[in-house]
This record gives sequence, C-alpha cells and structure tokens, in this order.
Amino acid sequence: MDSSISTTAVGAAVTADWQAWQESWDRQQEWYMPDREERFRIMLDMMEAVVGTSPRVLDLACGTGTITARLLARFPDATSTGVDLDPALLTIAEGTFADDERVAFVTADLKDPDWPARLPRDSYDAVLTATALHWLHGEPLADLYGQVAELVRDGGVFMNADHMIDEATPRINAAERAQRHARMEQAKRAGALDWAEWWKAAAEDPVLAEPTARRFGIYGEHADGDTPSAAWHARVLREKGFAEARPVWCSPSDTLLLAVK
Repeated sequence: MDSSISTTAVGAAVTADWQAWQESWDRQQEWYMPDREERFRIMLDMMEAVVGTSPRVLDLACGTGTITARLLARFPDATSTGVDLDPALLTIAEGTFADDERVAFVTADLKDPDWPARLPRDSYDAVLTATALHWLHGEPLADLYGQVAELVRDGGVFMNADHMIDEATPRINAAERAQRHARMEQAKRAGALDWAEWWKAAAEDPVLAEPTARRFGIYGEHADGDTPSAAWHARVLREKGFAEARPVWCSPSDTLLLAVK
C-alpha cells in the first residue's frame, strides 16, 4: 500500500487519514490524465463566468469529492451536494468533509429514474461531473441528461469532463492512444499506482476494506459504458432542454463540455 496512506487507532476506533487518501486518488487519476488539474481550473472558470462565485452545485458522480474540494477552496461561499453510489469513494468523501456544513452527500444510482428525489434541493446553479459518465451506455446517459436539465435552473450550467472519442479520426485516435500509453508506462516505472493497485490498497485498509468489497459487488472491475463524441453530447444536451452546448476545453484524449440552460 502507498506509504503515505495510513490508519490511526483512536481508543477502540480506527480512523483513516482522509487527506492522504484524497492525495493518493489524485495521483492515481493523474497517471491517466496529466492535464486533470487544468481541466478542473477551466471548469471552475466557466462556472464562475456564468453563475458567479456563490453557486449551489450538484457534484454528479462525485467519487471522493474531488470537484467539491476544488470548488470550496476557490469559492468559500459555494455549497455542494455530492451524489454517487460507490460505497468506498463516498466513505472517503464523507470522512473528508465531515465537519463542513456546506457539503452534503447522497447515495443514489444514477440509472435509477427516481434518484433526483433523494437530493436535498430540486434546483442547482451548476451540475458538474468529471471522468464518470463513461460508465453509462448511450441510452441511459441520454436519459440522465434529461434529468440533469430539469435540475439546472434557467441560466444555470452543466459541465461534463470525460473521454469523448471521435470515431471519424481513427489514425489520430491511435496515435494519441500510443503516446499516452507510452507516457503511462514511463510513469509506472517511476512508481505511479494504477487503478487496480489503488483499489488493492483500499481493500487492505481497515476502514475501507468493507465498503471496497461492497463497491466491487456493485460495479465489478471497471466501466463497460460508451464514450461518444463531443458532438453527440452537445446534440443530446440540446435535445434534452439546454439552450447551448459546446466544448470549452480539450486535451488529446479528454473534453470539457459546457451546456447552458
């Protein structure tokens, strides 16, 4: 297990170092996405430009609360509702923000048509998500976009940062993939944890072992969803009720798409 991650016995209880787990998650994700922090910066830049500095945010498929952490560090007057189904990542998120009244977390399955009923609000200034919705196939994702459109207030925003692959450019896609994998192999030799190794560490942690076991019971090893193009996302978002939608940032492998209600 990563030596920076530890648990501490306090009386009869065992507590985790939540910040260390957050940092370990960040390093693992950055192994796949070296431009990850730039992507978050642009996401918050565009959110501020459209809805201001004290937004009510829905952190969709929030994981460990990565977006929420960056949101509140930059905009102290913001509030965030995180929603996810992953028991292990939610355990880290809830531990991290346990004393922060600006943050609430909801356990819900985004494929359940009734998941919005679990939220503490029926309207948000911004719905933000990153590296998550590729777990869904096209039809459930389109349905989710319809639900998101109902949750975003008029004039509010939705942003999705994720893998969006243009199948019309196969040679470009192959070149990008080869370059990215070569870089990842170099980082791996330097000690970076990959997805499987990070989850192995979580499964061995006294606090996270049980929620990690439940997590694999829900999801299995990894996503089997779709990664349609940015044009597909923009078109479906407009069809589902957003007035405008287009990419506002991209890397060779990822896109940040912004939709305005």
